[in-house]
Amino acid sequence: MSNHLFHHKHPPPATTAGQHVRHLRRQAGLSQLDLALMAGVSQRHLSCVETGRANASTSTLHAILSALGAPLDHCNEVFLAAGYAPRYAATPLDAPALDVVHAAIDHILHANNPAPAIVIDNNWDITAANVSTGLLLAMAGVAQDVASRLNLLETLLRPGGLGDRLANAQEIRATAWQRASRESVSNPTLAERLNSLPPPGIALQAPTASPVLLTRVCTADGELSFLSTFTTFGMPLDITVESLRIEHLIPADLSTKQRMMQAYEHWNADHGQS
Repeated sequence: MSNHLFHHKHPPPATTAGQHVRHLRRQAGLSQLDLALMAGVSQRHLSCVETGRANASTSTLHAILSALGAPLDHCNEVFLAAGYAPRYAATPLDAPALDVVHAAIDHILHANNPAPAIVIDNNWDITAANVSTGLLLAMAGVAQDVASRLNLLETLLRPGGLGDRLANAQEIRATAWQRASRESVSNPTLAERLNSLPPPGIALQAPTASPVLLTRVCTADGELSFLSTFTTFGMPLDITVESLRIEHLIPADLSTKQRMMQAYEHWNADHGQS
């Protein structure tokens, strides 16, 4: 999944709506003509919006920002800069309005068993996880409970967490740190958390036949290998929903798949579930 889905640098404070649009357009590598065609506006009008010679209507701004794939919280900044009310809410995660979102998440998490899957918000807090995630942590000897609002960065970077049980900890920690650092540019809360964590050293990736970086977990019975994929909501209209992403750890070899299946089957037998 492309990093641009998660990482956007914001322009300096006190920026006009037109400057926001220009910044986003250049960040996307688009010409004015490219963006105008995508948004269904004239190139001349777009140019006037960017320079401040014309004020875009809310519908025009919406078309331009949608074409740019701008994050919803950034869209709100542009609307405010243009003198309009924010368009998107940030609904609390436990609000009844998000029940349909939780139902979809629960379905995906359950369907991912016996492979681990977690839900991460924009601060890297784990807001939900499936049974197999807890099983994996237990197999790795990690004494942390995903139900207690565990933070993924904390468990990867602090001593005593999952990071200490990774065969390729340096690579995983460096990758997580780099991604979180990019995201923290527009997220002060995440930036504050990063400042409180020990930074990883520089990771020199060893030559490998794998086309992706694997997460290699050490257990008492040998190593488990996973590749990581992400699921996000395709058409979010709420900032909270947009911030959520589900990370799936997919077994990268037959041995890992079999051991996760056995662990999940044993859990089902103990708990009387199918």
